[in-house]
Amino acid sequence: MDDALRNQLVPGAMVQVTQQIPHRDRTWTNIVKGTIVACEQRPTGSWFAHSKSDRLWLDRLVIRREDGEILTLILDAYSHVEMLAAQTAAAN
Repeated sequence: MDDALRNQLVPGAMVQVTQQIPHRDRTWTNIVKGTIVACEQRPTGSWFAHSKSDRLWLDRLVIRREDGEILTLILDAYSHVEMLAAQTAAAN
């Protein structure tokens, strides 16, 4: 993840995350909007990754949707994060 974007992902910021999962003949797209609760890197349980501490480290974004649902999103190369704070401030 780009360091400039990582610095913007602070608790309380509004974001829209678009994630895509490529399939053989199509792409599944999911869009989620919400408020950031946490943004962190955490290891998986994968023992074969041969990375830092022999674990695969993933960028995890925890957000709270408007209805109160808490989601943990794994950010990868197919994820696009858009900051919505400027749009929210302009609406007020």
